[in-house]
Amino acid sequence: MSHRFWDGWLIAVTASVIAFSASLLVLPQLSQSLFDSLFARQLAAHQPFEPSAANYLRFVYGVLGAVMIGWMVSLLFLIAGPFRERTRLGWCAVSLSVLLWFAVDSGFSIWVGFWENAALNTGFLVLFAPPMIATSRRCLAERAS
Repeated sequence: MSHRFWDGWLIAVTASVIAFSASLLVLPQLSQSLFDSLFARQLAAHQPFEPSAANYLRFVYGVLGAVMIGWMVSLLFLIAGPFRERTRLGWCAVSLSVLLWFAVDSGFSIWVGFWENAALNTGFLVLFAPPMIATSRRCLAERAS
């Protein structure tokens, strides 16, 4: 497949993550019900949260969404610039950013007993992996001048 195809794929995935992250801010009830369906069944005595706890969860989801949006916007600029130019820097910045996020977030999730989040992360990793694998040879073959 052409490199333009993979660039477009990464832009689409990154834009989708931005949209998902924005939903954490603008549709907090929908986002919270998604995460509750993934995680709350693990809690033996899951009851609706007290108003102060629910407000805090909205805050945490909002901060998470904001951080994810910031990260994805940075990735978009990397994809549109150094990655599209097939530089080693561009490829490494995008791939290492995604791999480090996956390892830390998934490892922590498993460590604290929420393997479902690691499974969700794996879905995102699977979306990023094909273009990173397909472009790795050319990007990593670049020699420093």
